[in-house]
Amino acid sequence: MKITTLLQHQLPILALGAAGTATAAPEQKPNIVIILADDMGYGDVACNNPYARTITPAIDNLAASGLRFTDAHSAGSLSGPSRYGLVTGRYFFRLENHNEYFGYLAPDIELERPTIGSMMQRAGYTTGCIGKWHLGLEWKVKDNQKPQILTPKVLGYTNTDFSARVEHTPNDVGFDYSFILPASLDMPPYVFVKNHQVTDPNVMLTTDAYPTDKGPNTEYAWDRIYTNERDVYWERGAWWRNGEMSRSFKFEECLPTIVNEGVEFIQRASKDDKPFFLYLPLTGPHTPWLPSEENKGATELGTYGDFIRDIDNAVARICQTLKDLDIDENTIVIFASDNGAPWNDTDIQKYAHSSNWSSRGQKGDVWDGGHHIPLIIRWPDVISKGNVCHQTVGLIDLFATLADINAEPLRPNEAEDSFSFKPLLYGKTNTPTREHILYFAGDHTLAIKQGDWKYIEGLGSGGFTAPNRVTPTANGPKAQLYNIKSDPLEQNNLYLQETKRAEKMSRKLQELKAQGHSRKL
Repeated sequence: MKITTLLQHQLPILALGAAGTATAAPEQKPNIVIILADDMGYGDVACNNPYARTITPAIDNLAASGLRFTDAHSAGSLSGPSRYGLVTGRYFFRLENHNEYFGYLAPDIELERPTIGSMMQRAGYTTGCIGKWHLGLEWKVKDNQKPQILTPKVLGYTNTDFSARVEHTPNDVGFDYSFILPASLDMPPYVFVKNHQVTDPNVMLTTDAYPTDKGPNTEYAWDRIYTNERDVYWERGAWWRNGEMSRSFKFEECLPTIVNEGVEFIQRASKDDKPFFLYLPLTGPHTPWLPSEENKGATELGTYGDFIRDIDNAVARICQTLKDLDIDENTIVIFASDNGAPWNDTDIQKYAHSSNWSSRGQKGDVWDGGHHIPLIIRWPDVISKGNVCHQTVGLIDLFATLADINAEPLRPNEAEDSFSFKPLLYGKTNTPTREHILYFAGDHTLAIKQGDWKYIEGLGSGGFTAPNRVTPTANGPKAQLYNIKSDPLEQNNLYLQETKRAEKMSRKLQELKAQGHSRKL
């Protein structure tokens, strides 16, 4: 059956178990682990997609033993905006200035801004951030001049002093321990930063370690490991942008290194009297797709599907570690992704797999495929097994939810756009926890969803799907309005038929933008 046919006949996936009544809150504060995949679509999790060609037994087991959300959304359809929303509880569009230049970008989080880490410290937790950061660092430079930034036209060495102390790391915004990759695994510099120091400051260029047929000045490196794949498309997943890299850094070892660090943090923290909070943002299945030897050829979906097996294995390792330490019953494990997957309609048809199952569009888009994400939460002491929740929630809501769980009041200057969905964890899954939610596309197009209706301030995807922007015609719609309940694939723009509703939602969107917060302060 063709994927388009499958999507046209989509039906809600039934709950794995009855709603049940949640147990009383445990006396001891729970440990908390957030595992954040990178560019993993809602439909890449097998239990979310009845036609998935991916294999995710550990994530499926997490859902079977916890709560699976069908309408969860990231705070942005790209990495930086999404992570900013999760860590701060605040929408990224509220930032006055922000830059995107690979892993050299300046900090997005002000030192005085409360974060999910600082809130958890306040609640008595030992906190850790291990994995992909992508929220900026303050690098020192060798010549006291402006930092030289790598761009597609400047691909050599920069004047970054990798031996100097790195400032404005996660340690400065609420995390006791950090071990991070500055940005995505296809964006230089390719170095690990442990707390305030680069672990290996002796850098080289990737083209020296991974020579390409295109020569040293090419923007992209193409790993030759996968040239025997049956389709050129899947070779594409093994690329990265050339640039500076620690001499000891290996692309294929990045994900295992992060998972090992996460396991070791849990082992250390579990020995203390304090509960621990671990934010573990993984680097996959974002490019480059570099599955382990164990999983190469493990799926029908080529390198991408094989790499997702590694993400699933990471979840399995974290869960097994908690079990081995006998702390899994009172540990909240949260699995999610930062945004939708970069799969377009051609890819879906060609490979008979819909990464962004049940949604239109892809990563970067304002349509639901850009920000509709998997979200699964297991907390054996509280959450009944195998439940499914259809309420709209956001990654941005994790801040307020974890504060609520720990009876930690939110302050007026923190988590301005975060709403607690704690009642959903306690079995009240029929009760909405927010009246509206905002969506942010790659080109900064905004949308608002209220109930069954979604309003988008403009025409086009706002992201990677063509057309990105559409100029309104004289008598045509000026924006987009969809009834998500009756039209989940956002195909029937009702702007002209429901003009008053569109205008009302537009005014609400402008109000939420102008007032600087979504929740009551």
